Amino acid sequence: MTITISKNHKIAGLYGITAAMADTAALLEKTGQILDGGARLIQYRNKSADRTLHLQQAKVLLQLCRNYRVPLLINDHVELALEVDADGVHLGAQDTDIVTARKQLGMDKIIGASCYNRLTLAVQAAKSGADYVAFGAFFPTTTKRDTVTASIDILRRAKSSLDMPVVCIGGINPANAQILITNGADAVAVCQAIYQASDASKTAAAISRFFN
Repeated sequence: MTITISKNHKIAGLYGITAAMADTAALLEKTGQILDGGARLIQYRNKSADRTLHLQQAKVLLQLCRNYRVPLLINDHVELALEVDADGVHLGAQDTDIVTARKQLGMDKIIGASCYNRLTLAVQAAKSGADYVAFGAFFPTTTKRDTVTASIDILRRAKSSLDMPVVCIGGINPANAQILITNGADAVAVCQAIYQASDASKTAAAISRFFN
């Protein structure tokens, strides 16, 4: 039986972003643990993979996420999302623009937008048809180079001015996630703290509990 994920799936809770892992079996194992820990969304992101590995990993991750009834979004690559019929994409400022992506993907897919530390980008993303906006980095991170710093103030301003889910990203872990959630974050996107954890399920659960 094919399980489909509605676009109306709530963008909330722990949002796992995959680490760049060449070992697909290890990637699946770790992601399964993170889903067991309560992750409510998964984004496939691997900047070092070639097209063959991208396609292989996206397909198996999608099936895994289907088993948990959790959406799988693809970072950057609209074409890959179309090819595997993923649940949506997450786009940065240098990627396919939101209007074009919506035309390609259709209305039933989820589109998220990186807005860094700029509320104006979030307002434009909302007008263009994004389903959620993401700000960050809120804390120091080595997952992504050349990040900008986002403040609690931008989170508060976004929540007061935008009628859409707001996602926080950047260096988030069990020790600092709660302050973002307390200040209105609908979801927190996490990579290193869960994928590098010795017990990924336990670490994911520690963050997920803040949303309960």
